Amino acid sequence: MPELARFSSMLRTAQRGGYAVAAFNVYNLESIAAALRAAIATRTPVIVALGERYFPNMRPATARAIVDTLLAQHAREGQAVPPVGLHLDHATSPEHCSEAIRAGFTSVMIDGSHLPYRENVRLTRAVVEEAHAHGVEVEAELGGLAAGEASHEFATGEEALTDPDQAREFVAETGVDALAVSVGTVHGLYRGEPRIDLDRLAAIHARVDVPLVLHGGSGTPAGLLRECVARGVAKVNVNTEISLAAVHRIREELEARPRAHFAELGLVAVPEMEEVMKDYIRRFGAAGVLPGI
Repeated sequence: MPELARFSSMLRTAQRGGYAVAAFNVYNLESIAAALRAAIATRTPVIVALGERYFPNMRPATARAIVDTLLAQHAREGQAVPPVGLHLDHATSPEHCSEAIRAGFTSVMIDGSHLPYRENVRLTRAVVEEAHAHGVEVEAELGGLAAGEASHEFATGEEALTDPDQAREFVAETGVDALAVSVGTVHGLYRGEPRIDLDRLAAIHARVDVPLVLHGGSGTPAGLLRECVARGVAKVNVNTEISLAAVHRIREELEARPRAHFAELGLVAVPEMEEVMKDYIRRFGAAGVLPGI
């Protein structure tokens, strides 16, 4: 069975290659299946990201079991599987990070961005110490994203752009392996035209020696995303547009077949989610980066 890929290795390889790894939020079997199908179809690494927000849908051990099962199935079918990471997204609880570590996740994100700076440092450093002891790597966030249209994980939120000098101090004090930054993206969809502070992003990249992460990838134009990649972004999270595509397809199915069986509804959404995921992989410059597989 294919092994899961190391988080920092995926991101640093992406930095050297001039692309970003897509991190797709998942919450059920169908969304995980779509992410793996998109990775295989485009011959690119991918990160499967279970958010703390979706623990009512599935816990980390279940997500790990599904990923392992689907990867083994693809391998048995003779398909070349690219590197796949399993990530805990936006955890505010260190206990939930511990749960994901025990379940065999390759990375966890502890999000203390809502806390005062010193408390964020303390919380993050504690999670880093535990995770590193088990060979698991850590993403943290400094700054804060606003909540846009159709955001599910974050109904509210005020923008707090990341300070480049504070970012350097934060990385040095916590030992994180990747840093999520706020430079103008939003959770969900933009209410107006995206305004990304590329100069701020470049300044952060110049001051820290870990890969940068961009949350709120949905709705960000390909050109802007490429500019972000050129300034150190090695991982971009996408959630909202994938969900909207799935819901739209299910609604179509129910309109055409009001008595459709529940078992069928998730399945019809998989190709729709896969197409959105492949589109974002292309936007990140990652499609076909592993031509030999």
